[in-house]
Amino acid sequence: MSAVPLTPALRTLDIVVALTLLLLLSPLLVLLALLVTVTSGRPVLFRQQRTGAGGQEFTLYKFRSMRHGCAGPGVTGGSDPRVTRLGELLRRLSLDELPQMWNVLRGDMTLVGPRPEVPDLARRYRPEHQWVFRHRPGLTGPCQLRSRAFAAQLDGRPDPEDYYLTELVPLRTAMDAEFLADATVRNVLRCVSRTVRYVLSGVLEEVGRRRRTPRGVPGGGS
Repeated sequence: MSAVPLTPALRTLDIVVALTLLLLLSPLLVLLALLVTVTSGRPVLFRQQRTGAGGQEFTLYKFRSMRHGCAGPGVTGGSDPRVTRLGELLRRLSLDELPQMWNVLRGDMTLVGPRPEVPDLARRYRPEHQWVFRHRPGLTGPCQLRSRAFAAQLDGRPDPEDYYLTELVPLRTAMDAEFLADATVRNVLRCVSRTVRYVLSGVLEEVGRRRRTPRGVPGGGS
C-alpha cells in the first residue's frame, strides 16, 4: 500500500505547530506526568502500535488513562471500567492526547488527518474502507472532534468492536474522505481552531458538572 505524501507546506506547518506547542505546554506536560504517577503509578505514558501512512506501523504516545495491564476490547466506550478516575478527566479534556505532538514532530502523524488505528482493527476494516491507511493519521480531525459522541455509542454494546467496525468506521471514513479531498493549509488551520473550541467546551462542561455536584459526592470536586 503506497502512502500519500504530505505537501511541503503541510509538513512545515506540522513541525512549527508541534514544536511550538511542546515548548509552550512543557509545564503542563510535566504536571500531567506527575499526576498520572501519583494517582496511577508507572508507566506514565501509554505506548501502542498504530497503523500509519502506507500501512506502516509506528509507536503512538499518550498519557496513560487506563489501569495498567487490563485486558478488553480494542475500542474504549464513554464509561469503560478500565479508565481511571484521572484518566476519565484527561480523556474528557483531550489532555491524554498531548504527547502525540511528539509523533507529529517525528512525522508519524500530522496535525489533521484520520484517527490513528490499532493494527488489529485496521486489518479488519472492510476493503472499501482500507484506502484511509494510505494517509498519515492526525492528532485531530473531523472524526476526533466527535470522539465523545462516538465513544458514548459504544457503551452497552455486547460486541463494541463489531459495532465500531460495521457502524462507526463507515461514518469515520466518509468524514475523512471529505476533509482529505481538500486538505489545504487553510482547512487544516480551520480544523485546529475547531479543536481548540472542542477542548474548551470539554473544560466548560467539566466545570459545570463539578459545580452541580455537591462536595463529598463521588465524582464531585472534593
